[in-house]
Amino acid sequence: MSERTSRELDELLIDAEADDEQVQQQPVTLQRPWLLLLGLVLVALNLRPALSSMAPVLGQVSEGLGLSASAAGLLTTLPVLCLGLFAPLAPVLARRFGSERVILGILLTLALGIFLRSALGIAGLFLGSLVAGASIGIIGVLLPGIVKRDFPQHAGALTGVYTMALCLGAAMAAGATVPLSHHFEDNWALGLGFWMVPALLAMLVWLPQARQGHGLHKVAYRVRGLWRDPLAWQVTLYMGLQSSLAYIVFGWLPSILIGRGLSAVDAGLVLSGSVIVQLISSLSAPWLATRGRDQRLAIVVVMLVTLAGLFGCLYAPLDGLWGWAVLLGLGQGGTFALALTLIVLRSKDAHVAANLSSMAQGVGYTLASMGPFAVGLVHDITGGWQAVGWIFAVLGIGAIGFGLGAGRALHVQVSSEKV
Repeated sequence: MSERTSRELDELLIDAEADDEQVQQQPVTLQRPWLLLLGLVLVALNLRPALSSMAPVLGQVSEGLGLSASAAGLLTTLPVLCLGLFAPLAPVLARRFGSERVILGILLTLALGIFLRSALGIAGLFLGSLVAGASIGIIGVLLPGIVKRDFPQHAGALTGVYTMALCLGAAMAAGATVPLSHHFEDNWALGLGFWMVPALLAMLVWLPQARQGHGLHKVAYRVRGLWRDPLAWQVTLYMGLQSSLAYIVFGWLPSILIGRGLSAVDAGLVLSGSVIVQLISSLSAPWLATRGRDQRLAIVVVMLVTLAGLFGCLYAPLDGLWGWAVLLGLGQGGTFALALTLIVLRSKDAHVAANLSSMAQGVGYTLASMGPFAVGLVHDITGGWQAVGWIFAVLGIGAIGFGLGAGRALHVQVSSEKV
């Protein structure tokens, strides 16, 4: 079974992130594959900085604009909420304009969102966060389909490259935003606004792809019964709960550490280091999880490691903080990678996987957005961070519970037909 699941993972993982109505395109001869690969990496690098750059300067932003902790929690919630709400728009736009042109245009809206967030006060802060989150949600659906189309023999390897680029972009923004703000005379707005530069650079490198026409071959499949299937909901809720913990870390970990006595620079570096460590487990966890009969043990292990890292960062003495941050990174890299892997392994074919992915990401990310808001609300009520541990515990235990269901070696019971 391990050889079969490995083949399934290699063949379907990219498809699992695309909607069932994603444009399917005829194979094309790439004139400059290296340029497309470079463009894909640069675009992927831009899918997390708008999320992870805010956390290290959130205290400065809140103080400068007079935001309460609840308002700051809403600020960290908005982009995550948009990941789920706007993802279904991606295949609609792709059918109308082509994936390459949509990505080019959405990179521009991403840069615009980052600019608005930095330049127009409170209104721009929230509007820009919404625009940036919506842009990331749309691009995140379209990129994997292009990888599958143009690099079909290397889909598995490029999935790893795609994941690494996501983590690297998040780590760069988490670690560099505060130093950039200091460089600009302690101006947090310029520190945040800097991240429109990589988006504009990615646009320039991606421009040749938008100019090149690709023949469209539209194939749509209707999958019935998914929303009534208990296993599909278990996969979806595991995705949402583990994502909620991840975006709490993106949104609030530096503020928690600053509250415990770290400087803003050190807190940002801890988040950055923890995210970089995710590269290890995000690549290794899916491979290890497919060696056994099912994924239940792997899910329990990575989630317990995640909770240990979270509680260590929240409660343990600061002299051991880096060890807890590494543990947290190893756990969260594994939980995210396993969430994507479950979508593949619980599906009978690529069309079911695409539908299950749409459900898991749309509902899951919407659910995940509640976590950062809850942390801000609890901090507002209690005036400290100690009670946040209860949120970690509830989300972690819930993820383990639904993960035990999702990790069974079963398929969702649905029907798939061409329309």
